[in-house]
Amino acid sequence: MDSRQKKMLWRILAAGVLFLIALLIPAQGLPRLLLFLIPYGVIGWDVLWRAVRNLTRGQIFDEHFLMSLATVGALAIGEYPEAVFVLLFYQVGELFQSCAVGRSRRSIAALMDIRPDVARVERNGALEEVDPEEVSSGDILVIKPGERVPLDGVILEGSSALDTAALTGESLPRSVSPGADVISGCINLTGLLRVQVTKPFEESTVARILELVENASGRKARAEAFITKFARYYTPAVVVAAVLLALIPPLFFQGGWGDWLGRACSFLVISCPCALVISVPLAFFGGIGGASRAGILIKGGNYLEALANTETVVFDKTGTLTRGVFNVTAIHPEQEREADLLELAALAESWSDHPIAHSIREAYGAELDTSRVTGVEERSGRGVQVQVDGRTVCVGNDTLMEEIGIAWHPCHQVGTTVHVAVDGVYMGHLVISDQVKEDAADAIQALRACGVRKTVMLTGDAQAVGEDVARRLGLDEVHAQLLPADKVDRVEDLLRQTSPRGALAFVGDGINDAPVLSRADIGIAMGALGSDAAIEAADVVLMDDKPSKIALAIRIARKTRSIVRQNIVFALGVKFLVLGLGAFGLANMWEAVFADVGVSVIAILNSMRALHSPSEPS
Repeated sequence: MDSRQKKMLWRILAAGVLFLIALLIPAQGLPRLLLFLIPYGVIGWDVLWRAVRNLTRGQIFDEHFLMSLATVGALAIGEYPEAVFVLLFYQVGELFQSCAVGRSRRSIAALMDIRPDVARVERNGALEEVDPEEVSSGDILVIKPGERVPLDGVILEGSSALDTAALTGESLPRSVSPGADVISGCINLTGLLRVQVTKPFEESTVARILELVENASGRKARAEAFITKFARYYTPAVVVAAVLLALIPPLFFQGGWGDWLGRACSFLVISCPCALVISVPLAFFGGIGGASRAGILIKGGNYLEALANTETVVFDKTGTLTRGVFNVTAIHPEQEREADLLELAALAESWSDHPIAHSIREAYGAELDTSRVTGVEERSGRGVQVQVDGRTVCVGNDTLMEEIGIAWHPCHQVGTTVHVAVDGVYMGHLVISDQVKEDAADAIQALRACGVRKTVMLTGDAQAVGEDVARRLGLDEVHAQLLPADKVDRVEDLLRQTSPRGALAFVGDGINDAPVLSRADIGIAMGALGSDAAIEAADVVLMDDKPSKIALAIRIARKTRSIVRQNIVFALGVKFLVLGLGAFGLANMWEAVFADVGVSVIAILNSMRALHSPSEPS
């Protein structure tokens, strides 16, 4: 409880004691009014002040106006205890709300603790402690055991274990050694590390995460937008109804003014839309906070709501369902020796950052003389064409061979086939295999348990490779040999097959996936190893790259949606019931207090459940 909340608690206690004293002292008339005005002023001065201040700003129909109007009216008709108790109970509800929101904010703030305070930089043989924002790419950091990694970089010296729990929700430390990438926000547990910075702070992992979380509350879900719009029309309507309730019966039906004014005041207290205005945004805020603690970053309540409607999940293959760690598993030459064929392929791929190119260079093992390579021409989704020692070398997939008119033949081994042609002559091919992620099969089963109707894989790989992975994982559909533009077309087709209320989620990690991530109803990026472009285009980021987290994200979204619906139905149901009773004189100010503050407290308690991630499918 912060200092502001403690002050409010003392005010409530003081007003409560003064209220009890006023009840116990036998007094009538003006002395009785003055006795109750003391606790009324102690507990309600800020409500009255906000009502007056908002009136001067043109903000008439808010909860402070309704509370002030109702309690002043209760004082005017002599219902002194009711007027004080309404404000007393209202402030108890406000304190409860403040504590609940504070707890939600602390769950987000725990994630904010990943922001490092200082970076220790090597400069002129000495160590300097500077703000991480003042560090440039290429600077050398020294990170001691127990310190947080301040910026993204690559390890030059030292081995250690990194605690990534704040970023990924993963409890097991990750072992790192020279050459390994490290991301900001992790904690160095054991060894001293020298790290070369690869990105400035504003582009680092920790900065991107903080920006995503800070901006998440600004993107309202449809339910939140509905409540905001509903309150805008609902509140003036009930004020007009209360005025009519106070005036029409005494004027036209010979009712008593005091009786109908009392009913109108109760009507105003009941009508406050506090439960909806507070609890619905709080539920979405809690859902986003709970997901963040599990290593799932959701960029806003609107995406959380869309995620709850997911009925089709489309996956990229490489780096999403598979590890993206390729190995050359076979070399089948036609004209050259195996070593010569591998060298040609490695030289051709020497300038590429693609995982397949990296695996070919790794398989070659020796130092490459890149001066032999000129005229590099990337063929997106197909391969590469270069000049090696003056010869035209083409390395790529079946489509590239067909484009350049080379007669090729398929390989009997399952894997990605990389063909090599030199000066228009087919020289043979390499077979490269990828490993399926350990939790990929479980992820597909978990999605089915969540009620996802269809799982689809899109890949630029060969048909045989795609079908082999799909069979092992139990996917419903697979579409292979696709270019980036083809993936967008396939997603368009699948979107047309999705029901009007359903949503399609696409999961990817590479820069080529950015257009598809943007086109899907929900784009999910594998964040820890994914490209910046994919993370920017995505609506949801999985920080630990585990596909099994997709089902967890859907369960969190559906639990949050369920809580929101419960709050809306409960709050409106109780309010309309008690409003009707109040209008007919069957509910007094005490029932009105329950219909307002009591319902708010119950709805807030229910919303707090969204902070806790569901562990089992629901």
